[in-house]
Amino acid sequence: MDATATFDAVMAAADAPIYVVTVATESARAGCVVGFASQVGIEPRRFLLCLSELNHTYRVAADATHVAVHLIDSGARALAQLFGAETGDDVDKFSWCRWHRGPEQVVVLDDATAWFAARILERHDFGDHLGLLVAPLEGAAPPEHTVGLRYRDLADLTPGHPA
Repeated sequence: MDATATFDAVMAAADAPIYVVTVATESARAGCVVGFASQVGIEPRRFLLCLSELNHTYRVAADATHVAVHLIDSGARALAQLFGAETGDDVDKFSWCRWHRGPEQVVVLDDATAWFAARILERHDFGDHLGLLVAPLEGAAPPEHTVGLRYRDLADLTPGHPA
């Protein structure tokens, strides 16, 4: 098996969690499903999320100072579908879901099972994705026994933009 196929097989078996990330500026708001994200520090707490350079959220994030990272329960596929299969270039996703302003004016999705607001510390070019290193500020923890949505749960989803 070649290196690309091997890598793809390992990533598929790992079945990474997905998140919905929202960003807002004074003049715009956006959100998308993020499949490339991970905790990258313990003390201090740090999280890395990657935004495709092809999507609307990437463009809004260029001027944002904070983000909200949402954990979606495995039973709430519709919310992930809204933020993964639609593009903010064509649709106001926020008119189709419940949300409110959170810390630092981030957009918090009411139907997410958990979330945290974070300050953007650094931006890194990863080729076709922009990495945002963030520091968590505050949020809402998930209920006990929550099972987050995984990559395999959205494998049949047609993205609003290519990854």
